[in-house]
Amino acid sequence: MAFFNSSTSTGLNSGAAAAAEKDVEMSDPPTDSISSLAFSGQADYLAVGSWDNSVRIYEVGAGGQSQGKAMYQHEGPVLSVCWNKEGNKVFSGGADNAGRMRTQVAQHDAPIKVVKWVDTPQAGILATGSWDKTIKYWDLRAAAPVATVQLPERCYSFDIQYPLMVVGTAERHMQIFNLTNPTTPYKTMLSPLKWQTRVVSCFTASTNSGFAVGSVEGRVAIQYVEDKDSGNNFSFKCHRRDSTPTTKDAAVVFAVNDISFHPVHGTFSTCGADGSIHFWDKDARNRLKTFDPAPGPISTTAFNRNGTIFAYAVSYDWSKGHSGCTPGHPNKLFLHACKDDEVKKRPRKV
Repeated sequence: MAFFNSSTSTGLNSGAAAAAEKDVEMSDPPTDSISSLAFSGQADYLAVGSWDNSVRIYEVGAGGQSQGKAMYQHEGPVLSVCWNKEGNKVFSGGADNAGRMRTQVAQHDAPIKVVKWVDTPQAGILATGSWDKTIKYWDLRAAAPVATVQLPERCYSFDIQYPLMVVGTAERHMQIFNLTNPTTPYKTMLSPLKWQTRVVSCFTASTNSGFAVGSVEGRVAIQYVEDKDSGNNFSFKCHRRDSTPTTKDAAVVFAVNDISFHPVHGTFSTCGADGSIHFWDKDARNRLKTFDPAPGPISTTAFNRNGTIFAYAVSYDWSKGHSGCTPGHPNKLFLHACKDDEVKKRPRKV
């Protein structure tokens, strides 16, 4: 594990930033596209995965200042990072087909797109989802996976709020698992959205009866697991721009890159290839906040453990493939101090 530049970012309470209450730009960001962010569940440490093959860990102070603390490398782009429940281990998966905790702890036959920690009543397990059309469960004490689940297609995204796990794959397949029976899907379905799945995110633990799914066409669906709740399912458009100021029917659509649920209030954020971020209340079905547009795509986001800090990356998101990766794309990390009126639910209008 290597340490990198120990300079710190400017805090929210410094003279320059306090006047405008602007979001804080973090120092020493990765040198290539930023793919994944994850806060520890125990303290304000932020893990960052990047296409420069690195996993970086930052300490974030109460005033918004940040400092790089550690870094380790994959042999290919890092696509996903996560923490264990105790907040003392970082896991990562990448295009080198490996899952790592500094040293390798998981292996697939194709790139690992997502890593998630599963805190079961019996033990902690690492779950890895890959483009080899499998999810594997790993006990870190063993070299081989304890179980493997065959998926209908390549894993594009999955999320866990134990015991719920939701997996989104290529060709719009979705599989829902009750992790008390982790190898057999509880339910299978096609995405309620018509275009490629980009991200799935489970509701917060207190309301883990459903999930949100975002697609490449600038649309999000709110989906409940049980059929009895299907009347609450809905979808909405976001991350779109009118092609001309007077044309409402010809919108330019952008990929929804990430969806993050607030850990306390259950509201959520979306970010997109259009460089915008929005906070939403799914129950009232309204938008709580819109951020000022960024100078590039927002590739990934994360709330800290109590929802007071919101981290986001301004970075190329690969939504337009290799041809869209032109020189000059920013690679920046920002911290936003969340205000109550931005993230608290509001009464639904009748």
